[in-house]
Amino acid sequence: MSDLYKDILTGAMFVFGLFGFISGEFIISSTLFATAAIASNININRKMAKDV
Repeated sequence: MSDLYKDILTGAMFVFGLFGFISGEFIISSTLFATAAIASNININRKMAKDV
């Protein structure tokens, strides 16, 4: 999976989490926010490891 698709997937999880938060689904939105944050950190760490 290319970096573009990973970034799109992470952004989509964040947006769906935001919509879930607005609609009152706090457990689902918290899970989506956490998943987006973890995925983003993994992608950043892998990009940094490639450069070194």
